[in-house]
Amino acid sequence: MNKFYSILVPLLIFTFCHSYADDKAAKKKEPCGCGKVSKASALISAPKIAQIGMVEIPSGSFMMGNNDPAAKPDESPVHQVKIDAFYMDETEVTNEQFQKFVKETSYVTTAEKPVDWELLKQQIPPNTPKPSADKLAPGSLVFKQTKHPVSLNDYSQWWHWINGADWRHPHGPKSKILGNDHPVVHVSFEDAQAYCKWQGKRLPTEAEREWAAKGGLENNKYPWGNEEVDVTKPQANIWEGEFPHKSNKIDWTTPVKKYPPNGYGLYDMAGNVWEWTSDLYDAHYYVTLDKQGSVVNPHNTEKSFDPDDPNVKKYVIRGGSFMCHNSYCWGYRISARMKTSPDSSMINLGFRCVKDK
Repeated sequence: MNKFYSILVPLLIFTFCHSYADDKAAKKKEPCGCGKVSKASALISAPKIAQIGMVEIPSGSFMMGNNDPAAKPDESPVHQVKIDAFYMDETEVTNEQFQKFVKETSYVTTAEKPVDWELLKQQIPPNTPKPSADKLAPGSLVFKQTKHPVSLNDYSQWWHWINGADWRHPHGPKSKILGNDHPVVHVSFEDAQAYCKWQGKRLPTEAEREWAAKGGLENNKYPWGNEEVDVTKPQANIWEGEFPHKSNKIDWTTPVKKYPPNGYGLYDMAGNVWEWTSDLYDAHYYVTLDKQGSVVNPHNTEKSFDPDDPNVKKYVIRGGSFMCHNSYCWGYRISARMKTSPDSSMINLGFRCVKDK
């Protein structure tokens, strides 16, 4: 699939920042207070180090998904899942780590390559005119804060295709990375897969990521519990202010260990950047799993189906980003599922790796 498809079909962008109807009303119905410590986490006094930069995630069983009115339809029905123990990177892959990979392998990311028009034509409506040469040049999607309040239905006002935007130049050809300890961005699914393979690791399934994000708590909405984000002592890098025109922050991404880790010692399991998983997205996947009863290590590799774009293959992304706000994008909830095409790259999308035990 071709990265330019995200521009021609705006719904691919819209999936990153869904507005949730009746969010405020739904939130009032949700439980408050901290989650409960599960039996699995009670057996662990501290995260076990698998190798440098990784921690052991224990095996266990949990109820995956969310039936709350605030949740999207694809988060239900809630179903039981069992997960074997595995190792997970304690942080999102950083610029420094990705730079080492590129230096040793001479890897070129999707955003650094020109668009292949012949491939693009296979994913767009017939007889679509060929875009101009500049639109087919290497580039990626960049977020730009608006100067005043705008309709949250018109995401083209803050999402922009920028030629020359890539992991080295997150805001465009003249920009530089904010820091070596910030998460790498503008990486496609293929880029993330290549890095994981180089490391002898893999991308997590969405079930593994949801289980790990819980950090040993049960029935928790966020990695830290059920309390809403406290702006005086924030728990994650999400949007602070009024989206998308007013931000209380200067930079978008933050260093990977700026905020407290969850109970398993994992950082940024909510916010900072979205993270790729290895699962194909299927809006009805949970219905299938629920019919199977308790499922062990589920991994959807069979089909992709998004009713908004039925002909486009997409993968699940998890965790939310610095653009998420509960008035517009509530993707930093543990159960929230988002999706995008494997060629997509943008300023709020990164990844982390896992390894079998």
